[in-house]
Amino acid sequence: MNVLAVGCHPDDLEIGCGGTLARYVTEGHNVTYCHVADGCMGHAVILPGELRVIRTGEARKAASILGAKYVSLGVPDLEVSAADPELVRRMVAVIREAKPDVILTHSPEDYMKDHRQVSELVFDASFSASVPHYGDGEACAVCPLYYMDALAGLGFLPTEYVDISGTLDAKLAALACHDSQIAWLLEHDGIDFLNFARACSRFRGIQCGATYAEGFKPCTAFPRMGTKRMLP
Repeated sequence: MNVLAVGCHPDDLEIGCGGTLARYVTEGHNVTYCHVADGCMGHAVILPGELRVIRTGEARKAASILGAKYVSLGVPDLEVSAADPELVRRMVAVIREAKPDVILTHSPEDYMKDHRQVSELVFDASFSASVPHYGDGEACAVCPLYYMDALAGLGFLPTEYVDISGTLDAKLAALACHDSQIAWLLEHDGIDFLNFARACSRFRGIQCGATYAEGFKPCTAFPRMGTKRMLP
């Protein structure tokens, strides 16, 4: 099976579905890891030009730990727009290249504009990718779409869970690659983000009877529903 995970910024996928992506890989599936924005605004001291390079390197390393193919669209932070026709075409190209059987991305109700725009972008582009005369490359079928957990789980009630007890270490190791974020949050805000991610995974695990878990909700728009379980 081909799996496409689309996050907004470097580290969003590790937080929301890193354990699930690691499970897909261990079960023999192909995973493509894509982030749309470049993370250039994610620091109060490091300037955007330098941070963009740092965060791209961190994301490449994290994707490697998860066993995923890495793709970046490189849009500057706070400039992601699902209404940008060129960005839609670029997302369509990623989808057609990945030929996904399932896509994981942000919830439409996520906490910031960039995340919500990525959710809309993926929803629209995954349909547009099925239209033969739109854009470049071979059209592919509209596939199931799952929304990953919101930050800290706030406002998000999962309807499906993935047991990541066996892949939590991979999730945290991939997240730890994002040192520009992890170190800054710990030093300046007193937030141990690795422990934060572990605690959120434990909380979702308690809800579903696992030690650690990640939560998801399917997109229920036609024609994305099916009878086959697409999550590990």
